[in-house]
Amino acid sequence: MVYEVKSLNEECGLFGIWGHPNASHITYFGLHSLQHRGQEGAGILSNDQGYLKRFRGMGLVSEVFKNPSDLEDLTGTAAMGHVRYATAGGSSINNVQPFLFDFYDMQLGLAHNGNLTNTKTLKAELEKDGAIFSSSSDTEILAHLIRRSKKEDFLDKVKEALNTVKGGFAYLLMTKDKLIAALDPNGFRPLSIGKMKNGAWVVSSETCAFEVVGAEWVRDLKPGEVVVIDDAGLHIDTYTTDTQLAICSMEYVYFARPDSVINGVNVHAARKRMGKRLAREFHHEADIVIGVPNSSLSAASGFSEESGLPNEMGLIKNQYSQRTFIQPTQELREQGVRMKLSAVSSIVKDKRVVMVDDSIVRGTTSRRIVQLLKDAGAKEVHVAVASPPLKYPCFFGIDIQRRSELIAANHSVEEIREIIGADSLTFLSLEGLIEEIGVKTDAPNGGLCVAYFDGDYPTSLEDYEDCYLKSLSEQTSFY
Repeated sequence: MVYEVKSLNEECGLFGIWGHPNASHITYFGLHSLQHRGQEGAGILSNDQGYLKRFRGMGLVSEVFKNPSDLEDLTGTAAMGHVRYATAGGSSINNVQPFLFDFYDMQLGLAHNGNLTNTKTLKAELEKDGAIFSSSSDTEILAHLIRRSKKEDFLDKVKEALNTVKGGFAYLLMTKDKLIAALDPNGFRPLSIGKMKNGAWVVSSETCAFEVVGAEWVRDLKPGEVVVIDDAGLHIDTYTTDTQLAICSMEYVYFARPDSVINGVNVHAARKRMGKRLAREFHHEADIVIGVPNSSLSAASGFSEESGLPNEMGLIKNQYSQRTFIQPTQELREQGVRMKLSAVSSIVKDKRVVMVDDSIVRGTTSRRIVQLLKDAGAKEVHVAVASPPLKYPCFFGIDIQRRSELIAANHSVEEIREIIGADSLTFLSLEGLIEEIGVKTDAPNGGLCVAYFDGDYPTSLEDYEDCYLKSLSEQTSFY
């Protein structure tokens, strides 16, 4: 089993650029900004006067592109890149994107963020029709659908394929003369467009990459949109009007970088407001507030301001520790956690501590951090979580697809408190989450997908329906 400081992972991050002489180098910097969205593999595909070429590998961006020649060989004025964490398909170089298809009449680059819910059905149909898959990733399905389309125009083929796949998806495609971006009808995953001073267009999973590469935000892709970028500029189109905004609320809670803006909402500001609301819903005496680094620091800041309790750095994260620890004994597993996080005894000793975290998945990490604080001398540890209890799976791009993985699906709040060893446990209310994120929209749930909290999915689960219904009867003990 893999033991990590956090147990949620998203599938990947996308970055694309059109019209820059150093396109691959800009993409490299863009992917660095998106590294938090996937650490398993990375790749860049370049377009040099209509010829597409690619370099990819396993590991972090800096590990994949460790030799200068790796980027220098990717010449051209357009490029697209991808960082990956697998939720669909295994850990293999064959699944690292962007994919590059060398057809007899054209080349096609393809990258995807999200998870398709009708993969099993489509793959079976395509294989019966003679399709041969070179990866186990659901991303490849779109390419097969495009090639099998009877439409004459390439964009029409893409639109038809986009109307065939279901689930959560943000796509980047590249041909010899265009870069195409598309978003699913619910807009589960973020995707934004920016422009550089030299006129180059940029597409990124998060706006934080724009600051790094010197681009200005232009607009977010809307649900059901397909955007074409070529030498003539930006062309906005739609492939469906049957849309309903339901952006993943966990982007605001945990996944996105604090400096990103999603649907007009700054992530740091949203987390801070969530922390303030959490403080108003918290009803215990305490001395200090400590945020679990790094994604909970904004919420802890808001909690501190609202409650009047000092915000202290009682937990230190080692930024240079390895990402995961796969260890054969409990002692070594505990040592792995301590390599990542340390409690500051001089700060927490004899104090009633509010430990602010963004979410609780399995409870394993929370239990260890509570113990770290108590071992360091904390008199009491009150856990305050800046999101509601995670009770239901996600099928649109987060790697929790079974209720048995979620402690809140199997135990009450009081039982969870006992399991993690906290003196109290408070979760942010669902109403508080929606109100404090504050997306300006008339869509249900404030334009958010909150299905992992209430089980109300904004779109059909397709192939996952039977699995989900079965999981409702699963019960797992976390003792």
